[in-house]
Amino acid sequence: MTALNRRLNERCIDAAQLAAGERVVDFGAGLGQYSRMMARVTGVPVLGLERSPKQIAEALRQAAADDETAMIEMRQGDVLDPPLRDDELGQFDVAHARFVLEHIPDPLQVVRNMARAVRPGGRVILSDDDYDGLRLWPEPPGFSPVWNAYQRTYDRHCNDPIVGRRLVQLLHQADLRPRRNTLVFFGGCSGDPDFEDVVRNIAGIVDEAIDDIVATGLSRDAVTAGLDTLIEWSRAPDSAVWFGMSWAEGIRPL
Repeated sequence: MTALNRRLNERCIDAAQLAAGERVVDFGAGLGQYSRMMARVTGVPVLGLERSPKQIAEALRQAAADDETAMIEMRQGDVLDPPLRDDELGQFDVAHARFVLEHIPDPLQVVRNMARAVRPGGRVILSDDDYDGLRLWPEPPGFSPVWNAYQRTYDRHCNDPIVGRRLVQLLHQADLRPRRNTLVFFGGCSGDPDFEDVVRNIAGIVDEAIDDIVATGLSRDAVTAGLDTLIEWSRAPDSAVWFGMSWAEGIRPL
């Protein structure tokens, strides 16, 4: 686990305020690293739902390497049609999803599925991106058009790059009672030991989507130049990044 991912997990676990004994289902668990962190807090194995068999295999490999196999159960399935048995519905204390809704054409259906998974009085925790909230200062020349084009790639897949600002609304639409709404800070400045990782994470996001970005009309040379400028900019003593991951919690009514 990278230092950056560890820092994000720690801030998310602080926000979640999990209690000992709570049973958690993690929608879109990925590699299960945060799932296992939640299990360490609650003392109860977390059920992780993940679509990708490769992700599941790697999650189980990492859990075994850390001697934490007993802390997580990985189950293959889609968050739009979660692989939960009838006798499991309404039995979880917490349903959690992070970095999932931005990749789903129908995020409300996912939140409704999460609401069905928790007991009356149980919690649904959502955390996701609002990419329009990224701020870099002083602005690296040529990077803003690249970042704007990256956000446009979401539309081409019927996804939402600003779903983070909709989390409370989604909770309400799923007949949950929104209770908390905040930001988990995900930025830094040139004096921060994790700053290089923050910048390289932003660059990596763009680099992985470069073909889709070019398809929006921006030239490959412009994207490459913007990334080069970003890395060079990050070496300046006054460079700073502000970004907050949106975080919200709702309660299933009694």
